[in-house]
Amino acid sequence: MKKSSIVVVGSSNTDMIIQVARIPKPGETLLGGKFLTAAGGKGANQAVSAALAGGNVTLVARLGKDMFGDQAVAGFQRNGVCVDYVVRDKTAPSGVALIFVAKDGENSIAVAGGANGKQAPADVKKAAKTIRTAAALVVQLETPLETVQAAAEIAAKAGVPVILNPAPAQPLPSSLLKLVSILTPNETEAEWLTGIKVTNDRTAAKAADKLLARGVKTVILTLGSRGALIAEASGHQLVAGFKVKAVDTTAAGDTFNGALAVALAEGKALVGAVRFANAAAALSVTKIGAQTSAPRRKEIERFLQDNA
Repeated sequence: MKKSSIVVVGSSNTDMIIQVARIPKPGETLLGGKFLTAAGGKGANQAVSAALAGGNVTLVARLGKDMFGDQAVAGFQRNGVCVDYVVRDKTAPSGVALIFVAKDGENSIAVAGGANGKQAPADVKKAAKTIRTAAALVVQLETPLETVQAAAEIAAKAGVPVILNPAPAQPLPSSLLKLVSILTPNETEAEWLTGIKVTNDRTAAKAADKLLARGVKTVILTLGSRGALIAEASGHQLVAGFKVKAVDTTAAGDTFNGALAVALAEGKALVGAVRFANAAAALSVTKIGAQTSAPRRKEIERFLQDNA
């Protein structure tokens, strides 16, 4: 099988993780358990998850010239991600994220973006040829919006599908949304973007329709273990999720997006692609960490066979 070509434009961070009994309340100090560091950042997570799921992936990112940046690049290369367009910033540090992970798998995250905040349209334009020949472009919102817009414009003009994961949530101009082939918010992000609190299938459909009305071609609203709602002008379809024991939900959404891009780039129908992505995300929550939890292609296929 020929690997599908995917470009991911986005962030790279080093995650510093503490396991705790529960997420601390404001002003509260909790004595935690295990501490570990792991490679993270939404763009990097999606790139690695796509590569492990079977894609031929190029990452466009910006890192500091520091230990964290060195470790990140080595990790990308180890996982088969092309780093030709990973810029090393001489002044800004690499991004870091501080993460609490509770016993039930829920997490709380704070990010210091560092060099991610300096990723510029010029960085994207250097990768324009690679973007134009890709089967899919994946972008998120941990880098400047003008950079995301520049990448989407290059892809859309060349007829390359644009997958936008609107996280962390922020106001999005219609000029960007109209370039988006697939928007993949979770329940919280959908509420933030539409003002509609997503509590059930009806409110999920209502929020998705509001996003479609703003020019997005397809909305895939992720619903955790329940699966994902596909919304298009022709109607809605819920693709059921998989029941697993969650250990850490960090980067489950990123794993979903990376796997989705691979499945679509390989020509899978949308429902089948979402089921493939649901499986990858389900597997990811059974392990600690971000990139370290992303499953390989054989794991996903075996899981799907076992849950047919």
